[in-house]
Amino acid sequence: MSIINSQLPETPPDDEDTYLERSAGSRRSRFTRHVLLCAIGVVMAYPLLWMISSSLKPSGIVFTDLALWPSTWDLSNYPRGWTALSEPFSVYLLNSFVIVTLSIVGNLFSCSLAAYGFARLKFAGRKLFFALMLGTLMLPGHVLLVPQYIVFAKLDWLNTYYPLLVPHFLATNAFYIFLMVQFMRALPTELDDAARIDGCGPFRTFWSIILPLSLPAFATTAIFTFISVWNEFFTPLLYLTDPQLYTVPLALRQFVDSDGQSQWGQMFAMSFVSLAPVIGFFIAGQKYLVRGIATTGLK
Repeated sequence: MSIINSQLPETPPDDEDTYLERSAGSRRSRFTRHVLLCAIGVVMAYPLLWMISSSLKPSGIVFTDLALWPSTWDLSNYPRGWTALSEPFSVYLLNSFVIVTLSIVGNLFSCSLAAYGFARLKFAGRKLFFALMLGTLMLPGHVLLVPQYIVFAKLDWLNTYYPLLVPHFLATNAFYIFLMVQFMRALPTELDDAARIDGCGPFRTFWSIILPLSLPAFATTAIFTFISVWNEFFTPLLYLTDPQLYTVPLALRQFVDSDGQSQWGQMFAMSFVSLAPVIGFFIAGQKYLVRGIATTGLK
């Protein structure tokens, strides 16, 4: 044993010092990155913290007292803001929930069927139609604004939820279709062959095999749809005129008075209330969102 140990090379002291230096440098580098990321996180979170702080201040000192910790507290902004408008704020929350829920259902249904056709079925002109669909991503939405308004006005859909909902059931969002196409293309084609041997048609294959395996892409689409529709301001402003049909963004706009008598404290309080569903929905589906984005387009 002593002979074997004598033949093993000893680690030179210089190599050990080099290893310790590299280890210390690696720890310093990680510490620096963590400090930098924490600083960026604080900067990004500051507007949210300022909004929460402003919701607890009287409206008169919101823009004079810039400290995050209020010097004067006004907890009544929440109950007064809830009933400050023509309708209780719960009405606007319910309106937004209805529109968001139906929009998610429409996008998942229509975009998944369109994506399945592009990803798994073979038909004449598939590549051409897919390229045209992707081309719509580069088309500014305001280009279609006037034609869409004329169509909806001819259908007598103004001041209704139809202009906000029907497009989601017609697979008009190319981004969600592309997202699902990339995910479905990554699934093995042998699954389709096995289903065909068992006598499954295209729709049964989609419903029983492709759809369960595409849940991460579905969750990603649902989260993106929830956030975009919940925060949508311009489209409801364009088509809705009845305050009872207003969504949350339009309701928050009513707190701002053109005469300068805006109730800032109440507006920030209701803004924080309106953010709670978005944050909760994102946290609930975060793992599916990460999985869906990480696996999209991978073979």
